[in-house]
Amino acid sequence: MADDPDPSDHFPAGLLYVPVRSGPSGCAARLFRIPYGDRTAVGFTSARRLTATLGPDQAWIRLAEPALRALTAPLGITTVTVDPQFSAPAPAPVEPATPVPALRIA
Repeated sequence: MADDPDPSDHFPAGLLYVPVRSGPSGCAARLFRIPYGDRTAVGFTSARRLTATLGPDQAWIRLAEPALRALTAPLGITTVTVDPQFSAPAPAPVEPATPVPALRIA
């Protein structure tokens, strides 16, 4: 159907620059949320586009779009967003909590 906003036939986007983060087992694809809250995998068609959106310090790997889908499908993520132009800034680091002395009840 031509006016279907989410066609069931996804056309491969080709080789993508996929943002990753370091983890205990190596690197893992970063996952994002669309404005409605659903999770999505993200890929960029060039390193320049990735850097323009996520900054120069963002690590990335090259993955084919079908491989990115296969990687995220077990997590229930069925959407791949290609070349998003906006990303909310990362949250600021949280200061460590200061322990509160125990109260004595008489």
